[in-house]
Amino acid sequence: QVQLVESGGVLVQPGGPPRLSCAASGIIFGIYTMGWYRQAPGKQRELVATITSGVRTNYADSVKGRFTISSDTAKNMVVLQMNSLRPEDTAVYYCNANRLTSSATILQYWGQGTQVTVSS
Repeated sequence: QVQLVESGGVLVQPGGPPRLSCAASGIIFGIYTMGWYRQAPGKQRELVATITSGVRTNYADSVKGRFTISSDTAKNMVVLQMNSLRPEDTAVYYCNANRLTSSATILQYWGQGTQVTVSS
């Protein structure tokens, strides 16, 4: 059974640096692209950042230079460090694991989501 369990959702003041963690189980961690997505009220879910093979990263323009994604293969964990938070970063943040199968379909899993609220 695949599980992605997020932690670290908080209520923070602008600028406060929370750190989101996602612990993965039931998958071969190293073969998946791990990522964080977010969904604000009334908006579609959007990509925040992804990391592949522990080194190749991709960020949404809105978070470049402020957020950092990293992974620990030994712990099957992916972390999103968020700095210089802004009120517009308020959203439910979801952990995602995905890979391309041999039949060219995308297999993906989602965590349950964790709320980050940035408010003064």
